[in-house]
Amino acid sequence: MKKTLFIAVVGLVMLASSCKSEFEKIRSSGEASLIYDKALQYYDDQEYQKAQTLFEIIISSYRGRKEAEEIYFKYAYTYYHLQQYILASYYFKNFSNTYSTSEMRQEADFMSAFSNYQLSPTFRLDQTYTRKAIDEFQLFVNTYPDSDKVPQINRLIDEMRSKLEVKAFKSAELYFDLQDYQAAIQSFENVLKDFPDSENVEEIRYMTIRSAFLLAENSFVEKQFERYADTVQRAKEYLNRYETSGYQNEVKQMLLKSEKQLKDLEDVRYQNQSAGTGS
Repeated sequence: MKKTLFIAVVGLVMLASSCKSEFEKIRSSGEASLIYDKALQYYDDQEYQKAQTLFEIIISSYRGRKEAEEIYFKYAYTYYHLQQYILASYYFKNFSNTYSTSEMRQEADFMSAFSNYQLSPTFRLDQTYTRKAIDEFQLFVNTYPDSDKVPQINRLIDEMRSKLEVKAFKSAELYFDLQDYQAAIQSFENVLKDFPDSENVEEIRYMTIRSAFLLAENSFVEKQFERYADTVQRAKEYLNRYETSGYQNEVKQMLLKSEKQLKDLEDVRYQNQSAGTGS
């Protein structure tokens, strides 16, 4: 039994060694046509790392020849299949620029954007690649409006914009939780500006009013009048806009408190003016 197992292991090792030797022999052969044929074979067999290595060797040898276009296109795809999306996007874009009349250019443009989409992380992380993907997809739609990929692209853009919206909203919420109400107001307003069609507009406006009210409450006296007045304006606009809102009662309470504070501040201001005139 042990002898049989030993022979089997040795056989597997020899087989692996043989395969490796074949690849190394091809890689170092210097024969462009042989390397080209084997690179295509490795690619078709989904051995993308080997295919990539061989394509890389012969790209310069085939420059200006009809095979060069296919080599470069599949070379870009090897990076995608190996999940090296940054380089995949780079090489697909470079293919598009180099072979501007190619029938494969449209697919290359799509794959450049799609590679950046694959790099789009959870909303908690930096969204540089999300924005890159959106920009490239939008350019694709403008360039190829009749492409059958447009519906898919629109879904992907909506998905990524939703991610950007969540990130923006969470950032505004963080300012609110840190009691930096002025920054929270600005951030919530930016969410409304950047995502006017958001399904959460009502909640965002409500959070803006809360931020404005708490900013007024926590302000120095000399700033309170204008900030309570701002809260009153926001609250009235909200109540007119959302008559059946689940936040109606809270907004009404903030409105009443703000109006009372404005009246009290106005009374104090009047008394001070009267005292000044009397003196």
